[in-house]
Amino acid sequence: MTQTQTDQARSTQASARFTVPAKHPMVTVLGSGDSLLRVIEKSFTSTDIHVRGNEITATGEAAEVELVQRLFDEMMLVLRTGQPLTEDAVERSIAMLRDAESGAEETPAEVLTQNILSNRGRTIRPKTLNQKRYVDAIDKHTVVFGIGPAGTGKTYLAMAKAVQALQSKQVTRIILTRPAVEAGERLGFLPGTLYEKIDPYLRPLYDALHDMLDPDSIPRLMAAGTIEVAPLAYMRGRTLNDAFIILDEAQNTNPEQMKMFLTRLGFDSKIVITGDVTQVDLPGGTRSGLRQVQEILEGVEDVHFSRLTSTDVVRHKLVGRIVDAYQRYDDSHGTTDGSDRK
Repeated sequence: MTQTQTDQARSTQASARFTVPAKHPMVTVLGSGDSLLRVIEKSFTSTDIHVRGNEITATGEAAEVELVQRLFDEMMLVLRTGQPLTEDAVERSIAMLRDAESGAEETPAEVLTQNILSNRGRTIRPKTLNQKRYVDAIDKHTVVFGIGPAGTGKTYLAMAKAVQALQSKQVTRIILTRPAVEAGERLGFLPGTLYEKIDPYLRPLYDALHDMLDPDSIPRLMAAGTIEVAPLAYMRGRTLNDAFIILDEAQNTNPEQMKMFLTRLGFDSKIVITGDVTQVDLPGGTRSGLRQVQEILEGVEDVHFSRLTSTDVVRHKLVGRIVDAYQRYDDSHGTTDGSDRK
């Protein structure tokens, strides 16, 4: 390295010192066994981070040091709300700060401290920037599409917003529906009544409800019609007023079913449609209504498309890597809608 290069390298070096207020134990900032600190060090390998007492010093390339400083500022804002920090939250905060360099306005603290619903000591919040934008879009628009791979919280967050709307009396009922597509087993060969045959398709919606409401109240609310969980076919011929309506697994609607569902919208209602266009279980040759509707309604006023990606997966980290691997496979084999994948 020449003297000029050495001088330039030195000129880009910076140091920042951050003091943790005494009211916050260092373990809440650094994590048990310094687990959070290790996440930060792994993400900023060119920056030296030292802890002494309640002071944290970062030294390295100026832009990276600035990001480290901003990260600790955001972490303190989260801690001030009483919300504990996790390794996942710190990793997502770092990703959001790096995204902010490309124009994102929302801060990690704004995303991670936005409460949607609290029940039995558990609070449901968005965990990624795209999830926050999806939740905000549900507040702002009458019809919202949440499109993305498995594990991105599309249905779960929509369910939380529905329960929130019901509890705040914005709507008087919640309607949850799915197309009953035969994926692997034919309904006719399953035992029981029609309702019992349909029930496996609707079970994930029941499970989410149990997370968000007192389980003892759910049968009463369903008996009163305040919450309705039904196959998509049961929506035909109805006008749904004063309701929060969720269509889940919408990639398994055909174009006619999608149009039928959208035209059920009544006054003072809100519709959220969720699906993953890479997981289509329709018979060969049948086009997904979810794929087609993007071409038809993109740009229509009061209709919003929220698109989530593998970076928004909030299940096991491996799920995101699996989603990416399948996407690479589809790209290399010229498939785009996953209709050949069961």
